[in-house]
Amino acid sequence: MQFAYTNSEIVRQLIKEKSIAILPIGAIEAHGPHLPLGTDNILAEALANRLAQQVDAFVLPTLPYGQVWSLRHFAGSINVSNDSLINLLCDIGQSLSEQGFKIFVIVNGHLGNQMALKEVTRKLYDLCPELKTFAFFYPGTGKIIEELRESQAVHHTFFHADEIETSLMLYVAEDRVDMNKAIKNIPNVPEEVDYTPMSWEQFTDVPVLGDATLAAKEKGKRIIEVAVEKMANLIRQAEKERTQS
Repeated sequence: MQFAYTNSEIVRQLIKEKSIAILPIGAIEAHGPHLPLGTDNILAEALANRLAQQVDAFVLPTLPYGQVWSLRHFAGSINVSNDSLINLLCDIGQSLSEQGFKIFVIVNGHLGNQMALKEVTRKLYDLCPELKTFAFFYPGTGKIIEELRESQAVHHTFFHADEIETSLMLYVAEDRVDMNKAIKNIPNVPEEVDYTPMSWEQFTDVPVLGDATLAAKEKGKRIIEVAVEKMANLIRQAEKERTQS
């Protein structure tokens, strides 16, 4: 159920049985010539809506901005600090808890948000003991991604506008993908990127890390199905533990 399109009275009546709130969060950042700036938001929303159907939850309006420090110099990227994200998400979590929500699920579509989201879950753990907070970024998909991937990963963590992310977009928003402009870009990502701040323009002229030409809708479908199943199972377990306590 879409929270923003529901009136106050309905929320008040349903909050006890629909005690789960899902917040999609993404970013506005460059994704090469074939994907839109809002790719991470589109993917986060798609995951959140599918998850909500599985666990009978409210879906909050998407938080469309994220921490994109590494790509901030590419045209179209909008960067938000970790501190801003942490403060806003903690405020949202506290507000949800005060209204009676018991599980707060943050579905993240942008890797750069992960550091902030980890801190959010810890802060809310202390601030709102009755609120269970999850921060998900394609959980449980490592194995299926490796099985489906036809190209070598450019980096052990990053997947950006490549075969994988483009496949996800082909599945959930094919009309937003221009495969005629998809490219193969295999930059040499320095080892030090894991240990010291480094803007991506230092090692690539194009914000594509991999071979987007190998993307396929079926790959995206299978990855998203695995991620949604993993998230749903973890939430159901949390609900079971809460009702038994």
